[in-house]
Amino acid sequence: MRPTEDTYRHKGLRKKLTDVIRTKGINDEKILEAIGRIPRHFFLDSAFDDVAYEDRAFPIGEGQTISQPYTVAYQTFLLQVKPFEKVLEIGTGSVYQACVLAELGAQVHTIERQKKLFDTNKTFTFLKKYPNIKFFYGDGYEGLPTYAPFDKILITAAAPEIPPKLIEQLKPGGMMVLPLGVGDVQQMKRVTKLERGAIKEEVFDNFSFVPMVEGKK
Repeated sequence: MRPTEDTYRHKGLRKKLTDVIRTKGINDEKILEAIGRIPRHFFLDSAFDDVAYEDRAFPIGEGQTISQPYTVAYQTFLLQVKPFEKVLEIGTGSVYQACVLAELGAQVHTIERQKKLFDTNKTFTFLKKYPNIKFFYGDGYEGLPTYAPFDKILITAAAPEIPPKLIEQLKPGGMMVLPLGVGDVQQMKRVTKLERGAIKEEVFDNFSFVPMVEGKK
């Protein structure tokens, strides 16, 4: 059962969480305020209520996790999201990251390959708050060519390479943020699409994500 009540205690725990993220180097107040507005405990089973605001990942089923809030803030910071930008997210998962993007005013298109997670999110009533999130069941490697081009693309699973079809769906000047690499640790990268299809890569910190898998399940 998902919780549905957001108490003063939960709000206080969110304030502490944003303070923790700030001490780790994320100083974008808009991102911190977005995280402060989202009741993370709603995205987890009620059994996690006492720990939902700890800065760590938790399992959500189907071998997936709700990402560590710091990781969500870090990827969002690198993506430099602006209001009304069209953002493609690869790997809906718990929808927590998509909600952070939506709080920042982005028009979010998010793809999930796990049918059970996709169906679960359809019954998550809290998401009615975000008409600017559109949900798709599909293969993240294929992206959403019908809705392209996108201003920004965010990949929330470890990609073994930069997916070429996603680069094609990025606007010139657009940016993609992804954890790149195989194994237990990946490098966070920001890829900017230049004129005539060339790309610029920037390397940031190391993280650990579940692998990005082709196909649907």
